Amino acid sequence: MPMAYGSKYGRSHALVVGIDDYKHVNPLGFAKNDAIAVAGALQGFGFDEEDIVVLLDAEATFAGIRNAYLKFAAGGVEPDDRIVFFFAGHGFTMSGTRGEVGFLVPYDGNPGEPRTLLRWDDLTRNADLIPAKHMFFIMDACYGGLAVQRAPSLGNMRFLGDMLRRHSRQVLTAGKADEVVADGGGVRPGHSMFTAHLLNGLEGAAATKEGILTANGLMAYVYEKVGRDRDSHQTPHFGYVAGDGDFIFDTGPLDELRSNAEAKADPRQSGTTGQPDILVNTASQVTAGALGPDPVETTKELLSDPGKRIKLDDFVSMHVRSFLEEIDERQFPLHGAQPTKEEFVARVQLYERAATNIQKIVILLARWANSEQLPILEKALGRIAESDKGGAGFKVWLKLAWYPVMYLVYSAGIAALAAQRYDALRVVLNTPVQPDAGSAGQAEPIIVPAVDALSDINDNFKLLPGRERNYVPRSEHLLSVLQPPLEDLLFLGRSYEGLFNSFEILLALDYADVSDSPWAPPGRFGYKQRGSIGDGPFDRLMAEAERNGDSWAPLRSGLFGGSQARLETASVKVRDVLKELRWF
Repeated sequence: MPMAYGSKYGRSHALVVGIDDYKHVNPLGFAKNDAIAVAGALQGFGFDEEDIVVLLDAEATFAGIRNAYLKFAAGGVEPDDRIVFFFAGHGFTMSGTRGEVGFLVPYDGNPGEPRTLLRWDDLTRNADLIPAKHMFFIMDACYGGLAVQRAPSLGNMRFLGDMLRRHSRQVLTAGKADEVVADGGGVRPGHSMFTAHLLNGLEGAAATKEGILTANGLMAYVYEKVGRDRDSHQTPHFGYVAGDGDFIFDTGPLDELRSNAEAKADPRQSGTTGQPDILVNTASQVTAGALGPDPVETTKELLSDPGKRIKLDDFVSMHVRSFLEEIDERQFPLHGAQPTKEEFVARVQLYERAATNIQKIVILLARWANSEQLPILEKALGRIAESDKGGAGFKVWLKLAWYPVMYLVYSAGIAALAAQRYDALRVVLNTPVQPDAGSAGQAEPIIVPAVDALSDINDNFKLLPGRERNYVPRSEHLLSVLQPPLEDLLFLGRSYEGLFNSFEILLALDYADVSDSPWAPPGRFGYKQRGSIGDGPFDRLMAEAERNGDSWAPLRSGLFGGSQARLETASVKVRDVLKELRWF
């Protein structure tokens, strides 16, 4: 039967190996430094010095490493314990009849004599003898033959206590068989490129905003940093050997939650409600550089085959996770960075750049998704809207965190309108979201929190180049930046501006209908009304609605609850806003 693990750790063990001076192969320069630094970093996570075995140079023989490792199987390790195995040294790969075989080279190892080398898969097979629920192998070496799965489909939000109860064997290596590991030249003097980024991650750069550092988060961080380092010629390899738990470096936030709960508990209550847990954002394992095939062609292919709805869902979710990783608070801090013009412009541009792939995907979904595929679009928009946008910091950064949501709403909404897909438009405008983690059960249409947040900082968009004198700078900016991707994918030509204005009118009407506000957001169509007598863009759309009555397509799709009366009430509210404008 499977082992039942607890939601906390017992003891923490580590075997740390660093070899500079080899008996039979060329020396390295910083492996010992790397090992010593990693051993020191682990002590900061509750690893007692007596439970960390460090083998350097001549201590790290074939027998020395193997014996120290197998001691974990010989007693002294309990099921709720955790183990880190760190190796800095040479790796070696041989070709076998069933593919590559990877080896670690000990101090006395000779690549010409395989019996003197440590087979990587021997370590993983022997891990089955070790009762510790979590083991994390970190190898500052390049070799092949790694049989890992990149990531179980677990999402990027998980309960911390649940991760602690699940078995796992995870591995991170500096590179693959045909790559050369940089011994030195890293971002920290005296360390290899790989371990330099690893140490930065351990010191907090790879942690979530709650301060939680997981193996998944660390692996994703190191993969990204090493792969993009301008001096790098290596790409880390990482994943799971077994299990679906996650090695947690610091369980302090969960321990504190439970301690506070126990302190407040009424001893007269005997209910079994279970221990408190924390739902946390864990760093995504997929990055923009590792998302596989072109998103446009893949999305089109999956949309064209209704039988591939599950694959489409997985593909879109993968890109959503990557996008959330690129726009989280670590990349867009809410404190520290002053709200200057330069910083505001830079953030808007970075948000748009991060959205490149997911924008194309939502445009195609809004244009082509059938009724069974539309929930995938709803989930994507909802998940992005509900991502943690912070609770404290500069107001402008807190509000601007909603810009990527509105950027995607406009992209998908115009695409839906261009194809007269009003069922998709209803999804885009009215996807139910709970933007506040503490508002369980209080869902509202996605446009309400997005419009409210961005309207509060409307004048800040005048900081964008060329928008200084615009009445609606955000609308004018979106008109400009959305045209190229929409044109590339949908071939809209001269119809684009009219579609943009119509979308903003429907957005305003829908907001007026579903929100409690007496106001509605005037877009470019607001000043297009000036000087017109019944022939502005808003007038024309409302005239079309009146001519068609109950058969008007937006009503038939379910917008305004399918009610002409609700549409009329919303239109009065928008007209009142337009009358109050002092733009001319």
